[in-house]
Amino acid sequence: MAHDPGPSQDGDKTAHVLTSDSTARQNGGEQGISNQASTSRTPIHEYDIDRVEKVYRKLDLRIIPAFWALYFLSSAIRSNIGIAQTMNTAAGHDLASVLRLTPRDTSTALALFYVSYVLFDLPSNLVMSKLSPRVWMARIVIAVGVVGTCFAAVNDAWSLKLLRFLLGVVIAGMWPGMAYYLTLFYPPSRTGKRIGMYFTASQVSAAVVGLVSAGFQQMDGLRGLVGFRWMFLVYGLCGVVLGIALLWWLPDRPLAPGEERIRSWYSRWLPASPEALKGEDAVVHYHDLRRVYHARPWNLRDLWHVLIDWRLWPLVLMYFGVVGVGIGTQLYGNVIISSINPQFTGVQISLLFAPIWMMDFCAILLVTPISDRFHRHRALFFSAAVCIQIAGLLTVTFALSNPWARYGGLLMVGFGLGPTVPICMTWTNEIFQRRHREVGVAAASALVSGLGNLGSITTTYALYTGWPEDAVKGPHQYRKSNFTMIGILCLSITSSFVMTVLLQIFGSEPSHKITSSGSSATESDEYLDGAARREVHQRGFRRMWWNKSSKSSPDA
Repeated sequence: MAHDPGPSQDGDKTAHVLTSDSTARQNGGEQGISNQASTSRTPIHEYDIDRVEKVYRKLDLRIIPAFWALYFLSSAIRSNIGIAQTMNTAAGHDLASVLRLTPRDTSTALALFYVSYVLFDLPSNLVMSKLSPRVWMARIVIAVGVVGTCFAAVNDAWSLKLLRFLLGVVIAGMWPGMAYYLTLFYPPSRTGKRIGMYFTASQVSAAVVGLVSAGFQQMDGLRGLVGFRWMFLVYGLCGVVLGIALLWWLPDRPLAPGEERIRSWYSRWLPASPEALKGEDAVVHYHDLRRVYHARPWNLRDLWHVLIDWRLWPLVLMYFGVVGVGIGTQLYGNVIISSINPQFTGVQISLLFAPIWMMDFCAILLVTPISDRFHRHRALFFSAAVCIQIAGLLTVTFALSNPWARYGGLLMVGFGLGPTVPICMTWTNEIFQRRHREVGVAAASALVSGLGNLGSITTTYALYTGWPEDAVKGPHQYRKSNFTMIGILCLSITSSFVMTVLLQIFGSEPSHKITSSGSSATESDEYLDGAARREVHQRGFRRMWWNKSSKSSPDA
């Protein structure tokens, strides 16, 4: 073991060893009881950074592929209604023709999803923080699969609207819940890259849904079902199967060394939770992220302190703009491509839709790891990406003489979209985990995601096909909608810089209302785990693309 050569006052700090009476707590719906009897204070252990990295790589292999798969299918189920609008149009078997939908019916159905999503996002995430995160996440995926399967049976506008509303209810809490789940296993400075990893599933999903829809269009009429019904049915059933499998794969909250997991009443009928780490790996993780293991149950007073924290609202406005443009592009991108060249067939539109999300995918992989390394400058990375989106929308709007230049503008929008949502959610976790602990992450991530998705309601209900005057065919079709999206992106940039300035003035120190509720010495020491000491330094590019053996250091 090697000691972190950080400030000496940090290195001399100590922390309580977990005891039986101090750790009887609600632990992911299953109580963890320590079998350690010692109440002495022992030094915080330090490990070579390579040893710590190995532990987090093991966690990556356990958690990230599962999150990627569930987010892929959930995104496909949520967004395939956009592709259904252009499937088998020549045969009159597209969604609007089969269900006899007006443009207002379509935009209302799309927006109803976000209405219920906004309403239920916070309650869902708070329930997840009190119960088993593993079980709650599996519940969400299974329910999304069931509702997604039911879309294959829609026969009119009202049934479509009802199912879209129900889909928003059951999927609420998934995105902020995944961000909250990560904070149980990773320090804030490591979450941006991981959020980016599984967020790529949404981009790949958008591309794959577009490509695979060409195959579903070839199934049109098979066994009496039109192509989009086959698409809804297959994705929904896959979601149900995946949700059940997650019960055997995802780990629950991590347990401190010596704790025993006691199963609660509802989990006794379910598979036992697999442990994410065992043996020495679990010990290393405990000492590197001690604050997670000492989290105390939150109450309504703690929640209130989160809600009145001014730091929440600039993040909501940042998310409002970028997620609104992202969802608008996802749902109406194929419509915009069709307006660029009305001669495109449904299959051609689907094939041209996919590269937008491949650009998005590449931007996530490129930018989010660097934004983690330079985590004090997240606003710069965020704003630069938003500026690329604005440039792309301006190109789509004004390059009237060249259809392929307009399509290139859509590719720019896709590239700019990629890193913005992961950066926004990571910044939220970074600030609110430090200030308000577990309830801070659960509530803030849900509110940023939920209230921010009011932007999605705006872009799905009021823009493009939902704006009749703007949808009139011609060279200026959708121009006003594009300008509106540029306007809300400018709001996002402004909010990010306001947030940066206010943080420079007021900081983001732990809330005294939280830390004063327990033993002051213990509460303070929990922030001095290995990860917390490293987070005060910029990691930079060092050891980012190569693995040079070295002892732990602040910037490693």
